[in-house]
Amino acid sequence: MKKLFSKRFCLAALGIGAALLVTACGAVRKTTAPMTTSLEKSSCARGKVDTLLVMLPGAYSTPDEFEREGFVRAVAENRIAADVMLVDAHLGYFNDKTILDRLDADVVAPARSQGYRHIWFVGISLGGFGGMLYAQTHPGDLAGLVTLAPYLGERALGTDIANAGGLAKWKGPLTDPAAEPPRTPNETQLWQWLRGYAGFTDTAGARPPLYLGYGVDDRFAFSNRLLAGVLPPERVFTTEGGHDWPEWNRLWRRMLPTLPLPGCPG
Repeated sequence: MKKLFSKRFCLAALGIGAALLVTACGAVRKTTAPMTTSLEKSSCARGKVDTLLVMLPGAYSTPDEFEREGFVRAVAENRIAADVMLVDAHLGYFNDKTILDRLDADVVAPARSQGYRHIWFVGISLGGFGGMLYAQTHPGDLAGLVTLAPYLGERALGTDIANAGGLAKWKGPLTDPAAEPPRTPNETQLWQWLRGYAGFTDTAGARPPLYLGYGVDDRFAFSNRLLAGVLPPERVFTTEGGHDWPEWNRLWRRMLPTLPLPGCPG
């Protein structure tokens, strides 16, 4: 089974911000414009549907794995009236700082023009991180966000948040309230935005419903638990195991029936 990351880990800067690092090593694929996507039409709805599930893979994963591992099939089995878009949003787009531009230009904007009114992002690991960055910088664009074992930055930052008593109590570094929102946030700015799920508000605007799933032995479980602490309990799912497809598949099949998605007619 293909792993999201290779078994040997190294620190490779993504280039989004000075503090933004991901534990990954290996060859980074070249980016393309437009980003490669494929659409799986709903098998149960008559006529055109208005809901789109956009699936974002991990750093070294490929979008076809969502199909091979049963994620697309689960949507049909749950009789959900939604099309599924598989997006090749690999690590290269984070390295060259184009991930948000490409998601906007190649995924969301075309989907809107094709009549989709409700767009959900479903991201695994680095894909979950990218989905949250997009939600932060494009308030109001997404109807919902599902993150499975999302990468959330360096352990040291998570430790600072934990030492402060959790995300709801963490203040983070002081920022200029008159400053323009960042075009591409770093991990500290993302955590500050995520703090809004604890009831705090800022200039970023409304946040989409955020659903979180992770394995209790996942390498990112420490930071995922910090995020879980500010989410409604019914939107947090855990399972035994670590950072791989069996765990994500179990989580997805448990989460999917709870999501506020339209059902097939009849």
